[in-house]
This record gives sequence, structure tokens and C-alpha cells, in this order.
Amino acid sequence: MAGALVLVADDERNIQELARLYLTNDGFQVETARNGQEAVEKAQEASPDIILMDLSLPVMDGWEATRLIKQDSRTRDIPVMALSGHVLAGSENNAKEAGADEFVAKPCLPQDLENKIRNMLKPSKPKDKR
Repeated sequence: MAGALVLVADDERNIQELARLYLTNDGFQVETARNGQEAVEKAQEASPDIILMDLSLPVMDGWEATRLIKQDSRTRDIPVMALSGHVLAGSENNAKEAGADEFVAKPCLPQDLENKIRNMLKPSKPKDKR
């Protein structure tokens, strides 16, 4: 998990920089994308260990970017954490229907975000075959 590559897809430069600063300080590598199309392209090129996807992105929104990432055989297994500051009833369900593995309302505490990332990166336990 140390050195895991996190792709942060957010159109707000200050969010990108805060995420980069905080996550690199915790031992992660960070790549950023400014819009959904760039997030899809960087997911294909860099094969990050996890993607933090803002749902309100220009060019292509995070909903569609997540769908495309999860439909592509090269990127479908990359965990996607959907982030949104516009939390409405059903937002979490809609994000999961689009393919997100986790949903987090913004703003969130950096420590909480890091804990969720680490939990998502933990290898899943093999199923007991009894």
C-alpha cells in the first residue's frame, strides 16, 4: 500500500493541491485530472491503485467517467471513490449504480479520506470454500 498511486479527478486546483500535499505526506503517489475525460485517459495510461472522482466535472462529468472506467477491461478493477459536495437523497445509490465502489460527501476530514482509501486498498480476504 505504501507508494500506492492515487488519481485525484477534481476541477478545483486547490482541492487537487490539498489532496496532493496530504496524500504524498502519507506516502501515496498522486496524479491529477481536471475533468472526466482526462480522468478516463489517465486511468488507462497510469493504472492507478485508486481513483478519487469528483462527480461534478467539466467536459465529462464524474458519473460518466466512472461508467467508462468500469466498462473498460483495462480499468474496471480500479476502485473508484466518488466525491461530491452536492449530496442529495439517492446520491450514494446513484454513484454506486454508475460503478463507484465508495461514496464520500465533501468536505470531509483528510484523515477520514485517508482511512477510506487505505480500507479500499486492503487486499480482500479469500472466500472460505467449504
